[in-house]
Amino acid sequence: MASVAVPVAPEFNSSMANGGNPQVIDVNLPYTGLEYHYVYQVIMGCLVFVIVPGIGLLYGGMTRRKSALAMVFQSLTVMAVCSFQWAFWGFSLAFSRTGGPFIGDLKNFGMINVMAAPSWGSAVIPDIVFAFYELMFCACATMIVVGGSFERGRVLPSIIFGFCWATLCYCPISYWTWNANGWLFTFGALDFAGGGPVHISSGTAGLAYALVLGKRSRYGEKHVYKPHNVTIVFLGTTLIWFGWFGFNGGSALNASIRAMMAIWNTNLAASTGVAGWVLMDYIKHRKFSVIGACEGVIAGLVGITPAAGYVSVWCGAAIGFITAIVVNLFEPVNEWLHIDDGLEVFKLHGIGGMCGAFLTGIFASASVSSLDGVTIAQGAIDGHGVQVAKQLAEIAAIAGWSFTLSVIMLTILKYIPGLHLRVTDEVEIIGLDLDQFSDELIGEWSLFQDEASVRRSSIAQINAQITQGVAPAGSSTPQSESVTGEKETAKASAEGQQ
Repeated sequence: MASVAVPVAPEFNSSMANGGNPQVIDVNLPYTGLEYHYVYQVIMGCLVFVIVPGIGLLYGGMTRRKSALAMVFQSLTVMAVCSFQWAFWGFSLAFSRTGGPFIGDLKNFGMINVMAAPSWGSAVIPDIVFAFYELMFCACATMIVVGGSFERGRVLPSIIFGFCWATLCYCPISYWTWNANGWLFTFGALDFAGGGPVHISSGTAGLAYALVLGKRSRYGEKHVYKPHNVTIVFLGTTLIWFGWFGFNGGSALNASIRAMMAIWNTNLAASTGVAGWVLMDYIKHRKFSVIGACEGVIAGLVGITPAAGYVSVWCGAAIGFITAIVVNLFEPVNEWLHIDDGLEVFKLHGIGGMCGAFLTGIFASASVSSLDGVTIAQGAIDGHGVQVAKQLAEIAAIAGWSFTLSVIMLTILKYIPGLHLRVTDEVEIIGLDLDQFSDELIGEWSLFQDEASVRRSSIAQINAQITQGVAPAGSSTPQSESVTGEKETAKASAEGQQ
C-alpha cells in the first residue's frame, strides 16, 4: 500500500516576522496541502461574528420596547470599536510572541508584521487568519459586558467603556489564558474556548456595570421585568447557538477531529441546557417559558465553552445540564446582591462561566484533547485531581481582575464632566430610544408629529403627573401596556407604550 505524504507545518522564522516579502517569495507555499485549515478557521470566525448581532437581538428583545434600539445599536458599535482596538493594539497585547507572564508587548502594534507567518496559536494557520478569528472573541465578550447598561446607561459612555474594558481586562486575561507566555497557561489552567476570558470576565464586568449605575428608577414594579418581544429573544438565541459552533469549533485552531468533537459537544450541551432549565422552570411554576428555554441554551453554551475540546460526549451533555440547573438556582441573585442586572449578564455568563470552568477540571480527558495529535490535558476523571484546584485559581484571578478594574474604570467615567454614565430619570421613563436615536421602532412614534415635540410633551407630562398625581387631560402618550386593574397609576401612563 502506497504511503500518503503528510504536509509539514511551517515554522516561524524570526528574521521574517511577517512571513516573507510576497514580491520576492511565494508566502503561500509553506501552507501547501494545509490550506483547508485556514479556510476552515476563517469560516469559523465568520460564524462567531453572528453571535454579536445575536446578542444585540437577545438583549433588545428582553428590554422594554422604548429602549430596545439601544441594545441592537450597540451590537454594531461594539464590533466597530473592537475591530479598531484589536488592530490598533489589542491583538499585540493579547498574542505578541515576546511578552512577559502578564501582558503582551507592542511588537505587533498597528498589525505590524501580522501577515503570512505561522501564528502563535497554531502553526497551520497564518497570523492574519488567527488575528481575525480572535478579534471575534473580543467583540463577543465586550458585547456581553454592555448589557450591564440595560435601560438606564447612556450609549456614548458605554462605547468608551467597551474600548477601555477590551484593553485593560479582555486583552490581559486572554494573554494569561491562551498565550504560551501567560501565567495561567504555564500554570496549567484549562480553557478551550473562553470560559474565563469571555464569560467570567464579561459576567463580572456586567455585575460591576449594574452596581455602579444603580437600579432603574422604577425597579421592583412587575412590568419592569417584562421583555417586549419574546420572538426577537428567540431569534437572537438561535443566532447565538448557530454562531457558537464557530466559537467552540474553531478554538482547536485547526480542522482536526478534536474540532469536530467540540462542535458536537457544543450542540449537545446547549440541548441539555434547554432540558435542565425547562425542567427547573416546570418544577417551580408548572408552566413552560420560551425565555427560560433561551436562557437554558445560553447557560449550556457558556458551561461547555471552556470544556468543549477536552471532554467526551456524555460529559459534555452533563456539563450543559448541570450548568443550566446551577444558573437557574441563582435566579434570585439580583435580590441577594441588591443590584439591577436586568439582562442577567452576571448570572448567565459570570456564574455559568465559573461553573463550566470548574466542571472542566473534573471532566477533562486526554483521550479527547489528544484528538488533535498534540494536546494532552487531564482532569479529575483521569486521576489528575489537582486540575480542579487550578481551575478554581483561574476563576478567582479572572473574576477578581475584571470586576475590580471594571469598577475603577466605570467610577472614573461616572465623574468625568459631561460624560455621565446614566440618563436622567425623565429620559429613563420615556425610553433611551426616544432620547438618543432618530429611528422608529414598530411605529412607536406614529402618533406624534415630530421627535422634538415628543421629548418636550413627554417630559412635561411626566413632571405634571409627578406633581399632581394624575395624568393630564388630552395626553397624547400611549397608555402603558403592562399595568392592569381598576385604576392605572399616573406614572405608568406617562411611560408610553413599552
